Amino acid sequence: MSIAAERKAEVIKTNANKAGDTGSPEVQVAILSERIANLTNHFKTHVKDNHSRRGLLKLVSTRRSLLDYVKKRDEARYKALLEKHNIRR
Repeated sequence: MSIAAERKAEVIKTNANKAGDTGSPEVQVAILSERIANLTNHFKTHVKDNHSRRGLLKLVSTRRSLLDYVKKRDEARYKALLEKHNIRR
């Protein structure tokens, strides 16, 4: 499930490092986390939706790759991201 444009703009605004920042790993992880949360709620009512489940696994994998990149570059930023978005590791 995608997120509304207003919600996406709000997520970008709260996680951006500077004005106009949409591509930093922090922003990308925040957007993916929002989409993952939406899909998780979707599966509470649509248990047999396996096509969307595949998309969820792809989103989780992409977020994991971004988190690995941040961890390789800066451990403190990585830990801050995990705490901010309640991501288990």
